[in-house]
Amino acid sequence: MNTSDVQAQKRRYGIVGNFEGLNHAVDVALQVAKTDLSVLITGESGVGKEIIPRIIHDNSLRKTKKYFAVNCGSIPEGTIDSELFGHEKGAFTGAIGEREGYFGAANGGTLFLDEVGELPSATQARLLRVLETGEYIRVGSSDVRKTDVRIVAATNVNMAQAIRDGRFREDLFYRLNTIPIKMPALRERGNDVVLLFKKFAMDTAEKYNMPEAVELTAEAQEKLKRYSWPGNIRQLKNVAEQISILSPERVVTPEILAEYIPDDPVSHDIVPLNKRKEAHSFENERELLYKILFDLRNDVTELKKLVHGQQAERARQDVAVPQVQGCPVPYYRPDVAFPVANSASAKGEEEFQTPEEYVEETISLNDVERQMIVKALEKNRGRRRKAAQDLNISERTLYRKIKEYGLDKEHL
Repeated sequence: MNTSDVQAQKRRYGIVGNFEGLNHAVDVALQVAKTDLSVLITGESGVGKEIIPRIIHDNSLRKTKKYFAVNCGSIPEGTIDSELFGHEKGAFTGAIGEREGYFGAANGGTLFLDEVGELPSATQARLLRVLETGEYIRVGSSDVRKTDVRIVAATNVNMAQAIRDGRFREDLFYRLNTIPIKMPALRERGNDVVLLFKKFAMDTAEKYNMPEAVELTAEAQEKLKRYSWPGNIRQLKNVAEQISILSPERVVTPEILAEYIPDDPVSHDIVPLNKRKEAHSFENERELLYKILFDLRNDVTELKKLVHGQQAERARQDVAVPQVQGCPVPYYRPDVAFPVANSASAKGEEEFQTPEEYVEETISLNDVERQMIVKALEKNRGRRRKAAQDLNISERTLYRKIKEYGLDKEHL
């Protein structure tokens, strides 16, 4: 490792810390920069993965060309192919003109694909072709185009698990992972946490013209290092800014720090929930409704069995249920049909349903359940674990329902 070069890059990009894993990541980035090899950066959300692609591009032979950073997780599945590869005029509704796409615009330069683990399966196949041949096709076109783009990708997804679950192509993973770079989590970096806090506190004081920046006591520094920081550097910056703005004391003790980070080192809450009144959440209401509907479906199955049993009993007894004036009531006999109010009967055309059809239409929730599963899968772009969480059911139950309704081919 060339220590002087690594330190120079850290100063250039404002990278704070002396952790060995961090220095190694910067060193690997410098070594691979002069090549055109694909790089895959892994690490938790908020660890600063976006710095590495800039180091690679700015120290490469492509540094005079364009650099684009694309967050794959923020682009809807229906438009991501158009964003990446471009489209022809009229290729789909709203395509009023041509679009070049990032692979065309970044020709000769570097393209950083953040959250690459969130790419849909069809887009993964297109990306694999670009990596293997440098060729791609715009949406709505049949013309093959060439591009010379350096790909640097990043993800916070467990790629090995994603491959086992069938959510990410193994061949694409090996193409992207030619040179792996791992960014360490903040909780692993020891004293770097204190250095970063001081930097953020000084930046906040300078930005808002404060007389002095907040400082940590020795005990507060130890508490800061013991905390797990699930949000990593992003969370630490937020905490430093909150304390700088809200705390009347300029010397931060563990007691003051406890107001902004929880005592539990594994908690994911920045501020304890008991310090504020919990806001009304329609998201929670929706999840509760999903749970109720799924439970109701089982009750409906039992009710249908009961109704069919009553039908059979009434058929044996040949007993008819009388009509209430102005409100037709069906006979519970399999051989008797009864009218159903609809648009056709309003026109004078009388249609009839058997009791079995009537019960099936009015109390079955199969279609409702299927629609809810489809909407949850679409919302989470096919990620079944998150869809199961939205529906408040287990992954195993969701997998069984997907197979039962034939959705496994539609939402791989």
